Amino acid sequence: MELHQLRYFCAIADTSSFSRAAQQSHVSQPSLSQQIGKLEDELGARLFDRLGRTVRLTELGRAFLPRARAVLLDLEAARSDVVERKTSIAGTVCVGVIPTIGPYFLPSVLASFARKFPQACITVVEEITPLLLERIRTGAMDVAIVALPLPLRSHEFRSFPLAEEKLYAVLPRQHPLAKRHAVSLGELHDDPFLLLRDGHCFRETAVAACKRARLQPKIVFESGQFSSILSMVSAGLGVSIIPAMALEKRRGCCFVPLGDERAVRTIGTVTLNGRSLSRAQDAFLAHLGARSTTTRAQSSCN
Repeated sequence: MELHQLRYFCAIADTSSFSRAAQQSHVSQPSLSQQIGKLEDELGARLFDRLGRTVRLTELGRAFLPRARAVLLDLEAARSDVVERKTSIAGTVCVGVIPTIGPYFLPSVLASFARKFPQACITVVEEITPLLLERIRTGAMDVAIVALPLPLRSHEFRSFPLAEEKLYAVLPRQHPLAKRHAVSLGELHDDPFLLLRDGHCFRETAVAACKRARLQPKIVFESGQFSSILSMVSAGLGVSIIPAMALEKRRGCCFVPLGDERAVRTIGTVTLNGRSLSRAQDAFLAHLGARSTTTRAQSSCN
């Protein structure tokens, strides 16, 4: 049974004429008659009585008509739903973000996206990079916002840079280098360091900056949050490294740019290579790109 056969059948029932139904369906009358014959053969019953120029539904034809119309209506509803989904920005977007980006970067982005696309629903998961990539891989997450570049052997993912930000040394207010316009990590070789614990990608960024300065940091405190580290620095317990977006007014802390030109962090989006995204998901990626700019923060002491 073919859909065009159902359309021809309903057209004949509406017009009571094979010729008018053929005209309405933009098909030749012999072709229409042939298709109705095939439909009747498949059903094993006559659907129309041909009475000269008059065409009338049989009893079985009258019983079949509402079901045929229901099938065509369902098909049209399904087609309209697909078209609407293709042209409207609605649906869900599951976003993953690492803890060293989420609290600083996402709130304003999510608020502006919600105002622009109120029918879209955003859910956010905050996790470390390996767990976010695994969720992207399994399809449980649509897009992740992480530090780039990705770990090696990540060819199955597609990444796009959003912004680049400088790294800062965080020094206690009384530190002898706190008033400097820039500082080298090598100058902090005698200081105890307070860093994010293993598993956080910014830990690797900070350690890489230390290696370039030929500094083996003496780590005395590890945490999963910048806020805890800043509290420890303000108490004079050591020094640390943070990205520009984590700068905040914190009593007892001074933020001094690192003199190393390579002491930067690139943040970007990650999606699964080859996966088709919905209009809402594409709109969110475009919104991220439009809202992102290179961070240029100045040295500050609070």
